[in-house]
Amino acid sequence: MRKIYVLDTNILIHDPHCIYNFIDNDVVLPIYVIEEIDKLKKNTTTAIQARIVSRVLDDIRKKGSLVRGVQLDGDILFRVEIKNDLSLLPTSLRKDLMDNNIISTTLGIKKDNPDKKVIMITKDINMRIKADSLDIEVQDYESDMVEYSELYEGSLEIEVTKELFDKYEKSGKISISEIEVNQEIFPNTFIKLKYNTNTSMGKHSEGKIRKLSFGDISAWGIRSRNDEQRYAMELLMDEKIKVVSLVGRAGTGKTLLAVAAGLEQVVERKLYKKLLIARPVIPMGNDIGFLPGSEKEKLRPWMQPIYDNIDFLSESKGDKAGEKVVEGLEAMGLLKIEALTYIRGRSIPSGFIIIDEAQNLTPLEVKTIVTRAGENTKIVFTGDPYQIDSPYLDANTNGLTYMAEKLKTEAISGHITLKKGERSALAEIGSKLL
Repeated sequence: MRKIYVLDTNILIHDPHCIYNFIDNDVVLPIYVIEEIDKLKKNTTTAIQARIVSRVLDDIRKKGSLVRGVQLDGDILFRVEIKNDLSLLPTSLRKDLMDNNIISTTLGIKKDNPDKKVIMITKDINMRIKADSLDIEVQDYESDMVEYSELYEGSLEIEVTKELFDKYEKSGKISISEIEVNQEIFPNTFIKLKYNTNTSMGKHSEGKIRKLSFGDISAWGIRSRNDEQRYAMELLMDEKIKVVSLVGRAGTGKTLLAVAAGLEQVVERKLYKKLLIARPVIPMGNDIGFLPGSEKEKLRPWMQPIYDNIDFLSESKGDKAGEKVVEGLEAMGLLKIEALTYIRGRSIPSGFIIIDEAQNLTPLEVKTIVTRAGENTKIVFTGDPYQIDSPYLDANTNGLTYMAEKLKTEAISGHITLKKGERSALAEIGSKLL
């Protein structure tokens, strides 16, 4: 049975091409959504997505009448709804709010189509609550949703026989077919082989489990403190792996390891020409407004966690203050710290790129960043899906977990979930219990 899906503005901003995912159904866009899209073109965090949405809608417009309906591939009938009967709204709801106008438009569509199921799609939680209260069936956009509790962690433990364990310890590698496991093992999955109380770590690559090459090295003066950090260091230092995702709660060392590995490979080993570190400019809580000064001075509060990590690394290495290290590397053209906004439209060859706080990115934004990579470029995404500041993302829909799940079968991709906190005993307790 064909259904009618009514799309909210945030769905299009989240995925400008979402219209094409409702195969064999009708897709309706309230005219108010187009007005909101136009306003969002002036918002620095949504301008790019809003313009992409406008282009998608304009391409559809060229194929037919938006009011009467345009037939799209996949037997999708798309149209824009311009009618709105505000009398359908209860008197308790304000009629001058855009969200309430979208709801009343949906109520009108439902009234005009009693024989069809009408479903509103929105990422706005309050919108879903209000719509459900008015007897409108409402859903989140699930096309790119990944269940975070079931996310591929990047590592596993396997019990083996004494003979197989001894063989691995002696030769440093065994075939993946020699171990008994009831699940698919993806490329660059880390495996801890266990026999009684003995353990040995390795990484799956090209059908074999091989011992780690970089897990215990010193990168810019620091070493891994636990197994998960060893796995992360292996991914960060391996030139063959071009995209890495490090997921974990606060204090597990995601950003510190990434920055240390980046500095080691750019400055000491000269494997890449430049280290580029970027973060999305999304405040936690209320924004503090405009900041005075130059571009660097304006960005400093947002980038302070990066400077803190470089300070810590400089102290570990016995060097001068991190501020001087940053200034020196920037002067030599080896380091660039900037807001993520400036990475759009660029092509970055021979670079080591770190995208911090990537849990605040949409799947489309992650795709945009990954496609910036030129020859011999490596991109590292770090983030904590439980610390999301964007109002329309959660642990299941953010770009970081989406990328980790989608790229797990690729040989040039690696992922690890870090669980053990190493920042301090207090930070570990707070992360677990608060």
